[in-house]
Amino acid sequence: MNEKINVPEHVAIILDGNGRWAKKRGLPRKAGHVAGAKAVDALSRDAYDLGIKYLTVYAFSTENWARPEDEVGALMKLLRSYINDRLKMGERYNIRYKAIGDLTRLDKKLQDGIEKLIEETSENTGLTVTIALNYGSRDEILRAVRSVSEDVKEGKISVDEIDDSLFSSRLDTDGIPDPDLLIRTSGEERLSNFLLWQLAYTEFYFTDVLWPDFDVEELKKAIEYYQGKDRRFGGVK
Repeated sequence: MNEKINVPEHVAIILDGNGRWAKKRGLPRKAGHVAGAKAVDALSRDAYDLGIKYLTVYAFSTENWARPEDEVGALMKLLRSYINDRLKMGERYNIRYKAIGDLTRLDKKLQDGIEKLIEETSENTGLTVTIALNYGSRDEILRAVRSVSEDVKEGKISVDEIDDSLFSSRLDTDGIPDPDLLIRTSGEERLSNFLLWQLAYTEFYFTDVLWPDFDVEELKKAIEYYQGKDRRFGGVK
């Protein structure tokens, strides 16, 4: 890959394959999620060095609540520990953390930890890592529609003022550029209710590599794939 030319500014990743990674090794699914969290950290340290400025990871979806209760409980415990430990990571590597999704369903300790992490890393100027928690794109869009509708109802805006820019400002990702590249690991090739609005002109890269095994060399392969694309955004060159 050419590390100086046409590196995506924003990479979004669907972290898939933690359970299968653990199963292949005869380990409980929890072990796969722990390995997956470590992989996020490792990639965060390398992404900025490659020229990436924004990294968004799909950690827990609105649909993940349907998983077995013990697995959801283990995931929540891991997330609480992960979020609390990211303060040191942010300070050491100049990482700014953000979160998207309906955080109100998460327990109070986790919500407080997320709020503290976002606040205390807000002035960092390196990589911005956005963690999608209890996130579903349809839910996000519906919340944005309700927000805009309330403003129309109260006379704050007119229907004619509603455009892409205004609507985007009501999404969880307000202030974050749309992804240039989406990566999904483990061989699945679907979006799974992730960033449906924001991915309108994003390049997609699918790999059979399970998420805990996705390292900087695999990231370079994805960037190289991206560098081979001619992005016209619906126009003609």
